[in-house]
Amino acid sequence: MTVALSPLQTQRVILNNGITVLVVENPAADIVATRCYLRGGSKLETPDHAGISNLVMNLLTRGTVNFSSQAIAEQVEFLGASLGTEATADYFLLSFKTVASDFKQILELTAEILRFPNFPESEIELERRLTLQAIRSQNERPFTIAYEILQGLIYGNHPYALPSLGTLESITQLSRQDLINFHQIYFRPEQLVISIAGRVKADLAIAAIEQLFGDWQVTEEKQEMTKFLPEFRAETIKTYQETQQATIMLGYSAPDIYSPDYATLKLIASYLGNGLSSRLFVELREKRGLAYEVSAFYPTRQQASQFVTYIGTSPHQAEIAQAGLQAECDRLKSQLLSDHELRSAKSKILGQYALGKQTNGQIAQIFGLYETLQLGVEFDLDYLNLISAISEADVQRVAQTYFTTAAVSIIGPI
Repeated sequence: MTVALSPLQTQRVILNNGITVLVVENPAADIVATRCYLRGGSKLETPDHAGISNLVMNLLTRGTVNFSSQAIAEQVEFLGASLGTEATADYFLLSFKTVASDFKQILELTAEILRFPNFPESEIELERRLTLQAIRSQNERPFTIAYEILQGLIYGNHPYALPSLGTLESITQLSRQDLINFHQIYFRPEQLVISIAGRVKADLAIAAIEQLFGDWQVTEEKQEMTKFLPEFRAETIKTYQETQQATIMLGYSAPDIYSPDYATLKLIASYLGNGLSSRLFVELREKRGLAYEVSAFYPTRQQASQFVTYIGTSPHQAEIAQAGLQAECDRLKSQLLSDHELRSAKSKILGQYALGKQTNGQIAQIFGLYETLQLGVEFDLDYLNLISAISEADVQRVAQTYFTTAAVSIIGPI
């Protein structure tokens, strides 16, 4: 076992079986929040098994070797705790929150859920029906349709292009054995990060995790993830749908979180599309009346990411709106931000980042995420310093680097 103390007063321990434990002692409130991250996510999927990550995570709490779905739900409710699961592109996540006195009990249940799910057939069929219903519902939403088409243009055969819920075909054909195999191969102690924040003593929390997880060993050989390179296509795809508005998305290939340009692109995304004071909102909605909704986003990814701007507009203004989106991205390449614009963008992103670490759940979430992405909790301070150091020239250089040729997805009565 190796132990280290980070500058952020986060106790970090690696157990002998590879589990990483982070503990932030915060006695201010009688609450303990825990995030259990497993490295992996939907980037492990193939087209035939698209959506298996989401299905597995939803089924973890639907029955284990020792507890039925109802028994799990009753125990969580009896303790007044909250427990949830999630699958993302780069990791799996189980979260729980409880009062300090019940921490050990809910941790025991969590260990059972993560290590010994049994995927009952009846629960699989129920979850399958719910997932198929959700897919059909999403297939009627203009934003979802436009975005999934854009993902295909940006990523090609990369797993990031697969829909997070899967497809009607893939979900229909997934078997119980597929789910069991997926869990056995990818749910491994050396891939697990347990991040805890709240009224709990670090040594006691670590001892409890050692007791409940320390004997976890996986005999299946670890499978290395296949490396896919995105196959970006600078095309425009228009999809006809009888709707009241047109949805237009422009997507650019963008780097992963490890890129030196990551923080600058986060700043640009906030400047362009975050809130009522953002450049896109002010210019395209307030001044020109082109947008019902407008925004920009740059997801955090372990592999190649994407920078997306989108607008919802009336069909007869679609061409003007698309040109407006393009012009705002191009402007960053040709004109330096003013000193006021840059300072305002930094204040917004730094302020929102600080507000995102107010609760124990938020602290456990962000520290666990950085550890899972193998950046370490030190990135919490590094990120702030990177944002603060961005110059007007940095913004222009990054825009010139990535805002070159866009993939475009348009949906509506056009």
